[in-house]
Formats: sequence, C-alpha cells, structure tokens
Amino acid sequence: MLNNFLAFSTLVSIWFSLLASLVTLYGAIRFWIKHSKKIVSITALKRYPTITIVVPAHNEELVIAKTTKGILDLNYPASKIEVLLYADNCQDKTAAEMRKAVDMPEYRYRNVQIIERQGSGGKAGVLNDALEIAQGEYICVYDADALPEQNALYFLVKKVLENPSRYMATFGRNKTRNAKQNFLTRCINQEVIVSQRIQHVGVWNLFKIGRIPGTNFIINTEYVRSIGGWQQGALTEDTEISFRIMEDGYLIALAYNSEAFEQEPEHLRDYYYYQRLRWAKGNYQVVINNFKHLFDRSNWRVKLETFYLTCIFFWFNLAVVLSDIIFFVDLGCVVARFFNPKIPIIFAMDSNLLLMQLLLINWLLMILLYVTQINLALATQYGQATSDQIWLALGSYFTYSQLFIAISIQAVCSVIGDKIFKRDGSKWVKTKRFAD
Repeated sequence: MLNNFLAFSTLVSIWFSLLASLVTLYGAIRFWIKHSKKIVSITALKRYPTITIVVPAHNEELVIAKTTKGILDLNYPASKIEVLLYADNCQDKTAAEMRKAVDMPEYRYRNVQIIERQGSGGKAGVLNDALEIAQGEYICVYDADALPEQNALYFLVKKVLENPSRYMATFGRNKTRNAKQNFLTRCINQEVIVSQRIQHVGVWNLFKIGRIPGTNFIINTEYVRSIGGWQQGALTEDTEISFRIMEDGYLIALAYNSEAFEQEPEHLRDYYYYQRLRWAKGNYQVVINNFKHLFDRSNWRVKLETFYLTCIFFWFNLAVVLSDIIFFVDLGCVVARFFNPKIPIIFAMDSNLLLMQLLLINWLLMILLYVTQINLALATQYGQATSDQIWLALGSYFTYSQLFIAISIQAVCSVIGDKIFKRDGSKWVKTKRFAD
C-alpha cells in the first residue's frame, strides 16, 4: 500500500512540475511574440541619473582589465558614472591590472577608485563597503568576469526610468562568453539561455516578478541603505535582497536588451560543481528563511515566489529523485524476472498496469519539454538555433542536467549539517578564470 501511495504521489508531483514549466514557457512565448517585432533604437533619455558601478574582484588578474575597459566604454555619459573597483583580499595582480587599465590615456580623467580591501563578508561585504561611499543615485554591479555590452547600462537605466517610484531595481541578461570551449561550457550556455530567455522572461511577463542576478543590474542606493545593505554571509546575496524588495511592495524590472558576457567554469569537479553547489545552498537557505511568508500577511508576489522556489528546490527535486529510484527499481525487477518469474514488480499498481510504463511516459514528456524549452530559447537569440544545439540538448538531458540531482542532494545535506553543527556555511571555492 505504501509503495503505491509513494509512486502515485511521485507521478502527480512530476505532472505539477511539468505544468509549472509549461506556464512559464507560455509567458515567455507571449513575451517574445510581442517584442520580436519591436525595433530597438538608442535615443536620448529624459535624464541621466548618476550611477556608481561596483566591481568586486577576488584574484581576478586574468579577466579584470578587459572588464574594466568594457565598463569605462559603456554608452553612458562619463560624467554620470562613478566606478569603484575592489581588489578584495587578493594574492595576485588584480589591483595592478586594474591600474594598468585605468591609466590608459582615454580613461585617465575618469571617476575611478581602486580599493585594495582586506576584510570579511565576501561579495556582500564589498557591496556594503561600497554602499557607504557611493555617490550615485543607483548602484550598478558587475562581477569581475562580466563584460557588459556597450549599451547594457543604458537599457538598465531606461527601464528603471519608466517607473522609478515602483521599480526599485532593474536587471538584464547574461550570456556565456566561452560557450564554445568544451562540452561543459556548451551545456552551461544552453542552461543560461533558458534561464534568461524563458524562465526570467516568462515569470516577469506573467506576474511582474523579477530576480536580481549576481551581475548586470542596478538598484536604488537610498533604498539599499534603508534596509541595511546586503546580508553578510549570504551565499546568494542577490536572491536574498530580491525577497526584501518584493516584501516592501516594489518591483524588480526586466531590461531584456541589457546584456553582459560572463566566463563560465571549464572544468567539472574542481570549479563547476562547487560553484553550483554554493548557488544551490544559497537558494535553499533563502527558501528556508522565507518559508514563513506562505503563512503571514506578505503580498501575493512574495507568496508566489516562495511557493515557486519551494516547489523547485524541495518538492519537484524530491519527485525527480523518487521517480528515478522507482523507474530503475522496477526496471531491475523486469530484468530479474527473465531469470525468476516469481520476482514481483515492486511499484506495480493494483490495476496491474505497471507504474514503470507511466514513468516512462513522464520521462518522455520531460525530455520533450526540456528540448523544446532550449530550442525556443535559442530561437530568440541570433545565431544560436542550429541542428547541433538540438543534439546537444538531447545529450545534455542525460548527462549535464542530471548533475543537478547530485548537487541538490548534497546542498540539502550541507545546509542541514551547517545548522546542526553550527558550521560556517558561507565559505566557497572561487571559480577559476581563463584568459580569453
């Protein structure tokens, strides 16, 4: 009886997860049908607020010079930009590379400060230090490896000026700058495109819910000061502050034309695994900390976002793990019955319809939806929709995407262990950079 209940619950959970994905996909399709016919032009803004651009960098000598130049070349009035470059607890030549870029003749008179920081708190600590001295009306954040497209800041500001009293922050999209390096970076590129062009776009279009990414966003300086800055020790400080903005009734608007190019990990275990593990742990921490909003008087966007993330990181992940276990257990039983017909199918339904058949249908639906999402996302970006990407999507489903199961399980265990043994869960392994 218990096995039937467990199996049926798993099936229903997966159907709900497919439904949630279809709703998001529907929102994204509506958005791109509406915006694909719009001609984007660069026209003068009604005003140009002063922007403080903050770049936290920890041992980033390989990429920081290129990023610094990209920021200083942004299509935005130079007199309205203040740049704070932080070499945070660096043991390499990050600060020297910053100075080399800033000392170039074309940038010599720009408003740039290079700060060699020795302190705690990681990225959140850097942002809070910058908050104390920032002169801009808005703070813009770029990671050390995030090379902004020339008009990235322009589009962020343009969006926030549409409704500055309601839009407390705006965020753009990030793209993979080393996508063609190897199989891993090609898979990451597809993941990023789906996240940026399907999930973020769909949720914003349907519910006006935005999520601040780690880079390529602006946020109202006085607002951040009013809430006490970024949370020290948070592994995903961006998700944490997104919740606080929504709790206060403000919106985080999507500026879909603003783009930055990030360098992704090129090795699996040493860097990718631990980067994604840190992100997963941070998201689990945020969900646990905000779970109370499902039952308090928070506004509907906070409740919906909490419910959505709870489903993604707990309910749906557990359902996928259980479905895999059930499928392979039943498959093993079927194989074993060739040698001993008396072996029962453990998760067979009482109606004699093998649950494995239903799980097989579920798998096919998940594969179809996975590939469809990727290809629709690729179709919205020039030069990405190719036949090679279709085969890559199929291959990545059985390889790359399955890594999230292992990462999720370890992240949950790690978060629980941090709570029980009072460990410092904010430590993380830095992503290795590559010269490009």
